[in-house]
Amino acid sequence: MNFTLEFFRLRLRDEAHATLDQTSIVADNLDAAKVKAKSLFATLESPQKPDRLRILDKADREFVRLEAG
Repeated sequence: MNFTLEFFRLRLRDEAHATLDQTSIVADNLDAAKVKAKSLFATLESPQKPDRLRILDKADREFVRLEAG
């Protein structure tokens, strides 16, 4: 299955989020996509470090949100 990972930072006071990066991955299922997503938190090259990510399908439907850590 194809998934899009959207890495972002969340501002807690108003829940605004800024997307830092998006990448596409191929994984057998949602659990495998979660494993890949968690491993990318540590290796993402970005001036700002993301504190959350969303896993989306091709139609941009959100499957899950994860927090760093």
